[in-house]
Amino acid sequence: QVQLVESGGGLVQAGGSLRLSCAASGSIFSINAMGWYRQAPGAERELVATITRGATRNYAGSVKGRFTISREYAKNTVTVYLQMNSLKPEDTAVYYCNANDTPYDYWGQGTQVTVSS
Repeated sequence: QVQLVESGGGLVQAGGSLRLSCAASGSIFSINAMGWYRQAPGAERELVATITRGATRNYAGSVKGRFTISREYAKNTVTVYLQMNSLKPEDTAVYYCNANDTPYDYWGQGTQVTVSS
C-alpha cells in the first residue's frame, strides 16, 4: 500500500508559477514510477509528467519546456514535485499525483490549479 498526499495548488495569473508536491509513504520501495496527471472539466484525465525509478522523465508535449518533475527521497518517504512555469489558462485543471506499483496504481486526492488570463 502507498499513501499519497498532495499540496501546492492554487490560483495564479497567466505567466506565473506554481509548485505541486506529492509525498508518498508506505511501500515506497515497490514503486516503479510516479507522476502527475490532470483533468479539466469535461475532459479525460491526461498525463502531465512522470519519473521512473531510474529517474527517466517523460512529459506531455503541451508542458514540455515549462514544467519540471523532480523527486526527493527521505528516510521513509519519497516526494515528487512538479514545478510549473509560464502557466497558461489551458493548464487549469485538477492535478492528481500517481504512484505505479504494477499492477496497482495509487492516486492522490487531487489539487486544483487555476490559471487566470
